[in-house]
Amino acid sequence: MTTFLEAQAPSAGSSIWMLVGYVVIIGLLFYFMAIRPQKKQQKQMDALISSLEVGDSVLTTGGFYGVVIDVMDEVIVVEFGNNKNCRIPMKKTAVVEVEKPNKESSSEN
Repeated sequence: MTTFLEAQAPSAGSSIWMLVGYVVIIGLLFYFMAIRPQKKQQKQMDALISSLEVGDSVLTTGGFYGVVIDVMDEVIVVEFGNNKNCRIPMKKTAVVEVEKPNKESSSEN
Protein backbone atom coordinates (compact mmCIF):
# COMPACT_ATOMS: atom_id res chain seq x y z
CA MET A 1 0.00 0.00 0.00
CA THR A 2 1.38 3.38 -1.00
CA THR A 3 0.83 6.62 0.78
CA PHE A 4 -0.76 9.66 -0.76
CA LEU A 5 2.59 11.56 -1.06
CA GLU A 6 4.31 8.70 -2.84
CA ALA A 7 1.56 8.46 -5.42
CA GLN A 8 1.70 12.18 -6.23
CA ALA A 9 5.52 12.58 -6.44
CA PRO A 10 6.84 13.08 -9.99
CA SER A 11 9.33 10.60 -11.33
CA ALA A 12 13.02 11.51 -11.44
CA GLY A 13 13.09 11.39 -15.23
CA SER A 14 10.39 14.04 -15.70
CA SER A 15 11.98 16.45 -13.23
CA ILE A 16 15.30 16.26 -15.10
CA TRP A 17 13.57 17.14 -18.37
CA MET A 18 11.82 20.07 -16.70
CA LEU A 19 15.19 21.31 -15.43
CA VAL A 20 16.71 20.99 -18.91
CA GLY A 21 13.74 22.87 -20.35
CA TYR A 22 14.18 25.73 -17.87
CA VAL A 23 17.91 25.96 -18.62
CA VAL A 24 17.19 26.13 -22.37
CA ILE A 25 14.55 28.83 -21.89
CA ILE A 26 16.84 30.92 -19.67
CA GLY A 27 19.69 30.48 -22.16
CA LEU A 28 17.49 31.68 -25.03
CA LEU A 29 16.33 34.69 -23.01
CA PHE A 30 19.92 35.56 -22.17
CA TYR A 31 20.91 35.29 -25.85
CA PHE A 32 18.10 37.52 -27.11
CA MET A 33 18.44 40.10 -24.34
CA ALA A 34 22.24 40.36 -23.99
CA ILE A 35 24.32 38.73 -26.70
CA ARG A 36 22.32 39.50 -29.84
CA PRO A 37 21.94 43.29 -29.23
CA GLN A 38 25.65 43.54 -28.41
CA LYS A 39 26.60 41.83 -31.69
CA LYS A 40 24.29 44.19 -33.59
CA GLN A 41 25.89 47.21 -31.93
CA GLN A 42 29.38 45.86 -32.72
CA LYS A 43 28.45 45.50 -36.41
CA GLN A 44 27.25 49.11 -36.45
CA MET A 45 30.53 50.31 -34.87
CA ASP A 46 32.57 48.29 -37.38
CA ALA A 47 30.62 49.86 -40.25
CA LEU A 48 31.11 53.32 -38.72
CA ILE A 49 34.86 52.85 -38.35
CA SER A 50 35.28 51.40 -41.83
CA SER A 51 33.48 54.42 -43.33
CA LEU A 52 35.94 56.95 -41.90
CA GLU A 53 37.29 59.37 -44.52
CA VAL A 54 39.45 62.47 -44.54
CA GLY A 55 37.37 65.52 -43.59
CA ASP A 56 34.87 63.70 -41.36
CA SER A 57 34.03 65.27 -38.00
CA VAL A 58 34.45 62.75 -35.19
CA LEU A 59 33.74 62.47 -31.47
CA THR A 60 36.31 60.45 -29.53
CA THR A 61 35.83 58.32 -26.43
CA GLY A 62 37.55 61.10 -24.48
CA GLY A 63 34.80 63.53 -25.48
CA PHE A 64 36.85 65.58 -27.93
CA TYR A 65 35.51 66.75 -31.29
CA GLY A 66 37.91 66.86 -34.21
CA VAL A 67 38.36 66.49 -37.95
CA VAL A 68 40.04 63.48 -39.56
CA ILE A 69 43.22 64.53 -41.40
CA ASP A 70 44.65 61.12 -42.36
CA VAL A 71 43.35 57.54 -42.34
CA MET A 72 45.65 54.52 -42.09
CA ASP A 73 44.99 50.83 -41.35
CA GLU A 74 44.44 50.98 -37.58
CA VAL A 75 45.26 54.64 -36.87
CA ILE A 76 43.73 57.97 -37.81
CA VAL A 77 45.17 61.45 -37.37
CA VAL A 78 42.66 63.89 -35.89
CA GLU A 79 42.98 67.68 -35.79
CA PHE A 80 41.42 69.29 -32.74
CA GLY A 81 40.26 72.92 -32.63
CA ASN A 82 41.35 75.72 -34.94
CA ASN A 83 45.03 75.29 -34.11
CA LYS A 84 46.65 73.46 -37.04
CA ASN A 85 49.44 72.26 -34.71
CA CYS A 86 47.08 70.12 -32.61
CA ARG A 87 47.05 66.88 -34.61
CA ILE A 88 46.93 63.65 -32.66
CA PRO A 89 47.21 60.09 -34.00
CA MET A 90 44.76 57.69 -32.36
CA LYS A 91 43.29 54.26 -32.88
CA LYS A 92 40.16 54.01 -35.00
CA THR A 93 38.39 52.26 -32.12
CA ALA A 94 38.55 55.51 -30.11
CA VAL A 95 35.91 57.03 -32.39
CA VAL A 96 32.36 57.07 -31.00
CA GLU A 97 30.47 59.17 -33.57
CA VAL A 98 31.14 60.23 -37.15
CA GLU A 99 29.53 63.16 -38.93
CA LYS A 100 30.08 63.32 -42.66
CA PRO A 101 30.61 66.78 -44.19
CA ASN A 102 27.63 68.05 -46.16
CA LYS A 103 28.75 67.66 -49.79
CA GLU A 104 25.89 69.85 -51.16
CA SER A 105 26.81 72.95 -49.14
CA SER A 106 30.52 72.65 -49.95
CA SER A 107 29.83 72.40 -53.71
CA GLU A 108 27.69 75.58 -53.68
CA ASN A 109 30.51 77.80 -52.36
